[in-house]
Amino acid sequence: MLGGCASVIPDAGSRPTSSTPAPSPVAEAGQPVSGTPRPYQPRPSVPSTAAARPIPAIPSPPLAASPVPADATSAATSGVVVGPEFTELAVTAEQATAALKAFRISCPAVQRRADVSGLTQPGEWTESCRAAAAWSDRDATNFFSRYFGTVQIGAGTSFVTGYYEPEIAGSRTPQAGYDVPVYRRPADLIDVDLGQFSEGLKGRKIRGRVDGSNFVPYYDRAAIERGALAGRGLEIAWAADAAEFFFLQIQGSGRLRLPDGRVMRIGYDSQNGRDYVGIGKLLLDRGDLQPGQASMQGILDYLRADPVRGAAVMNENPSWVFFRELTGPGPLGALGLPVTGRASLAADPKYVPLGAPVFLSVDRAEPNGLWIAQDTGGAIKGANRFDSFWGAGADARAIAGGMAARGSALLLLPRVSVARLTAR
Repeated sequence: MLGGCASVIPDAGSRPTSSTPAPSPVAEAGQPVSGTPRPYQPRPSVPSTAAARPIPAIPSPPLAASPVPADATSAATSGVVVGPEFTELAVTAEQATAALKAFRISCPAVQRRADVSGLTQPGEWTESCRAAAAWSDRDATNFFSRYFGTVQIGAGTSFVTGYYEPEIAGSRTPQAGYDVPVYRRPADLIDVDLGQFSEGLKGRKIRGRVDGSNFVPYYDRAAIERGALAGRGLEIAWAADAAEFFFLQIQGSGRLRLPDGRVMRIGYDSQNGRDYVGIGKLLLDRGDLQPGQASMQGILDYLRADPVRGAAVMNENPSWVFFRELTGPGPLGALGLPVTGRASLAADPKYVPLGAPVFLSVDRAEPNGLWIAQDTGGAIKGANRFDSFWGAGADARAIAGGMAARGSALLLLPRVSVARLTAR
């Protein structure tokens, strides 16, 4: 029975891998909804811009390591290699200061959160978090040097992409030019912890809905676009451009610039449980885009060139993200705390304890240096896979939209954790 359920839930934050088709949706009046992809009227609210030209850099090679076991599913089972002292890393004072501020934000969560990576144990973050509370930001380099050692997970080969907080045109009410619904989480979207049914499924969850006496996958993007959720009062706002909203869903949070000039900030409220499919790779594989064109900017141009074709391509990603309005600091990461542009990373919590500092050395200069893992993403899976957060604005959009960098990565862990891991 469980084999017929929805896909395993992608992590919160942004970006969720093939799923079972949803049943054909039924309109509120009980009539089947049309299966034709809904074309859209392109209404760009952000001027078309090119991805930032990469600044090349020479990455540090990964440390020598034993082969990763084929059955490894976490950092602890992938192998840990002790790295150099923090003082040997190329971290600027500015980067250290930004990382200390972000680390300080994470401390309440990192001390109570269960670490599924197997790298740290309860209480091992206490000393560094207590020190961070009163440590001078101007002396951040010495903070990390004193309280942290470095380790490499597995082969240490890293891949880094980017995300940002987009701002697009939107309205709190439907009106001419604003017809793309922004939905809150529906009440019939149900999370199921499979570990309650089988010890072998511990840690795995799915999302779906009840249909009669069956638990079935939740509506996919195509069904939602055809009106599966219409008429239920779930709309919290309306966006002007479907393609821009598509990418806002991938980012996981954003800002809506309202007609009166005010800003409504929205954040991740859940996801439909469907696997994320990157349409850039689909378009590359088909030859519709050439290498170098599959940046966010290049994909947007492709989608807008033919609205009917664009709507069909977007529907090939079945994932749909639901939002809530944010009235406090934001955007929020997977810890439920604000993330910081140019300081926060999304990572796979099975390989990186959320809240841990990460040092990147890759073949693009922009992301090189010290970051804090504070978010997750459905496409951010495995050891040394990261998504760098660049904040909001034109520069953040240009850098994040074309970010793809490779090199090496080191985790910074409390010294007591490093000593325990390497004493085996």
